Amino acid sequence: MFAMQNLSRITEPEYWLDQMFAAKAARCGGVVRRSQAWVDREVGRETFVQAVRKRGFHLIRTADQFIVVCHNGPIEVIF
Repeated sequence: MFAMQNLSRITEPEYWLDQMFAAKAARCGGVVRRSQAWVDREVGRETFVQAVRKRGFHLIRTADQFIVVCHNGPIEVIF
């Protein structure tokens, strides 16, 4: 049986955010997804929200995931 490990942040918050927003999907106006637990552990929720807002992107929370729509154009939730 495997022992549970306590996972903790291993990178600086700014580095983590830079890496996330450097992803091809983010650079091309696509969508990136991260678990809320991972965001909370790596950078903190408020820092993450501010980083998304600073870029003019859209942030959606669903179940245990954050979805970032990496453009500032309109979005429409169909249902």
